[in-house]
Amino acid sequence: MKDTYILDQNFENTDFVQFPLEKGEYENCTFKNCSFEYGNLSGFSFTDCEFIGCNLSMVKLTSTAFRNVFFKECKMLGLQFSDCNGFGLSFKFDGCALHNSIFYQTSIKKTVFKNSKLIEVDFTECDLSNAVFGNCDLSGAVFDNSNLEKADLRTSVNYSIDPALNKLKKARFSLSEIYGLLYKLDIEIDRNS
Repeated sequence: MKDTYILDQNFENTDFVQFPLEKGEYENCTFKNCSFEYGNLSGFSFTDCEFIGCNLSMVKLTSTAFRNVFFKECKMLGLQFSDCNGFGLSFKFDGCALHNSIFYQTSIKKTVFKNSKLIEVDFTECDLSNAVFGNCDLSGAVFDNSNLEKADLRTSVNYSIDPALNKLKKARFSLSEIYGLLYKLDIEIDRNS
């Protein structure tokens, strides 16, 4: 059975939980206000697609291909991005909730995370070189043996990154959040001076 190839289609207000999306390749498609919650997108391919206001929480992503995909204001809780097809993996996020998602060992250089909540996200052994974390909340996010070289975290908050365990060369941080780099030293920093 041959997978479907869909080009230039718009899907709006569709409940893919009740009526699952047909497995295949989707190129230059827009998904607006759709629900995929607890669905299975394993083996699907999305190229130059946009997901706007969608719920993708707990979706299975085994061998899913995301190539130049834009997620805007999506609920994406508990996603295993580490299960995705790594070839050409590229996406950007704006205004998304990615709580408890896993990017373990993914290579997502130059990824843009903007205005998003990355609560307890696992970036262990992830290549985030040249990534941009713009105005993001990184509470409880795990950076362990991660490559953050030339990454920009200047406008993000609540991160805890151990410089001894991560590559940070030429990464950019704000002075107001410097505690996120020094927390392991158990020193007191007066934020009022």
